[in-house]
Amino acid sequence: MLKEITPSAFPHFQIGHATYPNGLTGCSVVLAPNGAIAGVDVRGGSPGTRETDLLKSENLIDKVHAIFLTGGSAYGLDVATGIMRYLEKKQIGFSTPAAHIPIVPGAVLFDLMIGNPSVRPDAELGYQACLNAGTAKGLVGNVGAGLGATVGKCCGPDYAMKGGIGYYAVELSGVKIAALIAVNSFGDIINPTTGKVLAGAYDRGQHMFLDSEQQLCNQMTQSTNRFSGNTTIGVVMTNAKATKAQMNKIASVAHDGLARTMRPSHSFVDGDTLFTLSSNEEEVDLNVISMLATTVVEKAIINAIKSAQSVESYPSYQDVRDRFS
Repeated sequence: MLKEITPSAFPHFQIGHATYPNGLTGCSVVLAPNGAIAGVDVRGGSPGTRETDLLKSENLIDKVHAIFLTGGSAYGLDVATGIMRYLEKKQIGFSTPAAHIPIVPGAVLFDLMIGNPSVRPDAELGYQACLNAGTAKGLVGNVGAGLGATVGKCCGPDYAMKGGIGYYAVELSGVKIAALIAVNSFGDIINPTTGKVLAGAYDRGQHMFLDSEQQLCNQMTQSTNRFSGNTTIGVVMTNAKATKAQMNKIASVAHDGLARTMRPSHSFVDGDTLFTLSSNEEEVDLNVISMLATTVVEKAIINAIKSAQSVESYPSYQDVRDRFS
């Protein structure tokens, strides 16, 4: 029977968050101290990533030691330095005669339009996220890479709502799979079961959703290259046995979870990126893992939106839910 589980039931992967509240930005890290088979799939048209080429099926490295998700746009890539410093102190990394070299891929989202844009995730924040890893306190919502996340930017920031970071995990006959997703989309967030909008482009005066897909159709001759805060990034974790090539394929399939919950998704102004990690323990039909990967991504996205709280002028799902229930 499929059952929901907590992060403590999945000890191979340790999640940590750290934030700069005055900048409304932060970073999240998934540590895999014993190494994990990894894959990645980048679908958005404006990605910001680190070490994703290493994860190509034909390349040498097949294990990573951490994945980071961070705000700050390209500036946020600096968190990797702090994460590597933390792992090196623990002597965790790819062993060479000279040093242990931690393998730390990651991805950024654009949150510079909220909070103070001069305050960005950096090496110290990445190090702090590692120190916080493994604590369940404050796992979802306005934490880590979700602090500055917003959604529904089709009509600009005056109509956007608050995004966040979400987590969801399940177990089936000893096989575990989880997703950690920072939701910062250009499009609206949809409950795929009911078809209702949970958050997105929202007229705060009229108290109504504007339907981002319809707004795009109405704006066909206008540029939608509005860097007002986009890109959804995340990590799918499992204990299923898989090769690097298979983990890359599972990352590709997991993007169905974004497509089911975001309209539109994978746009030219999103850098949507999903990583996959496997502790490589349990034999299982990988078709099942692919299906469940989509499910946990979908559920983590909904969890992110429902857990988010309003900041500055950005309302959250919690502020509007009673009007549309």
